[in-house]
Amino acid sequence: MSFIDEVKIQVKSGDGGAGCVSFRREKFVPRGGPDGGDGGKGGDVIFEVSTSISTLLDLRHRPHPKAGRGRNGMGKGRHGANGEDLRIFVPLGTVIKDAETEEILADLTEPGQFVVLLKGGRGGQGNARFATATHKAPRFAQPGEPGEERRLKLELKLMADVGLLGLPSVGKSSFIARVSAARPKIADYPFTTLKPHLGVVQYKDYRSFVIADIPGIIEGAHLGAGLGQRFLRHVERTGLLLHVLDISWMPERDPIREYEAINRELRLFNPELAEKRQIIVINKTDLPVVMENLPKVLPYFTERGLAVFPISTFTGDGIPPLLDEIARNLWGGAGEG
Repeated sequence: MSFIDEVKIQVKSGDGGAGCVSFRREKFVPRGGPDGGDGGKGGDVIFEVSTSISTLLDLRHRPHPKAGRGRNGMGKGRHGANGEDLRIFVPLGTVIKDAETEEILADLTEPGQFVVLLKGGRGGQGNARFATATHKAPRFAQPGEPGEERRLKLELKLMADVGLLGLPSVGKSSFIARVSAARPKIADYPFTTLKPHLGVVQYKDYRSFVIADIPGIIEGAHLGAGLGQRFLRHVERTGLLLHVLDISWMPERDPIREYEAINRELRLFNPELAEKRQIIVINKTDLPVVMENLPKVLPYFTERGLAVFPISTFTGDGIPPLLDEIARNLWGGAGEG
């Protein structure tokens, strides 16, 4: 299934039904009074979180959803039926904005959370409502009120405890495949990961946390380079960031410069992202060249108070202590022992 994390739709709530102009016609009642019923209310537009979906793909194929129209009133005092509400199901972490102003209208971050964004039009009153002692036979009724219409922009921001950062092909997909049941595509070329992957990591004492493999963010991403801004917003929800580095390419590539470049992109996209807690992960320790280069980069991070964990996603070495550190950051002392 395609991963769609942004979509624009034109939504409309239901119009209200018109009130009815009617008069009683009964045998032996020569002067029957007005008995026109009211029109029904138009349906509301409701957005609701569903944990069974993970993409906005369905809305890509329904760009103009509408709620039901209220039925018109009828004679003999019968009111029209209310229009059917339009209930739109969206993934957890969906942000709903006005497409023109970018104003945030709703931020759906809880399972089952819902919000009524567009109210249906009120039904018109029938002529029975307007009868008075001096005006006993009104020959008019109210039309129904029109529903609301709005162009909306929906953005999906992944809900995860931990986010993986790093340039393409540093081993993020291999890491999430090692520690969880997620099976992202893995290969040695740029932008293997074209969509985020979520993995649930089962930890000690039956506890678990969700980790997000964020596709490669490169220099200039905040301006649209590479996969651009499309995936930067997924980092905003995470509470902790793992910054994965590959130092096997030294000296052809400078891992410290790459680390600084990605953090600069985070800061330019949203200054709060650069303030998130980061753990440095040095991958591919199964390669001798990595162990040779490790002393060359460690001082840079230790001088800045950053925790560094050398690991191998191939052999699994170093991963248990890293998971303990993640747990300590998420739950305090939960990772000890």
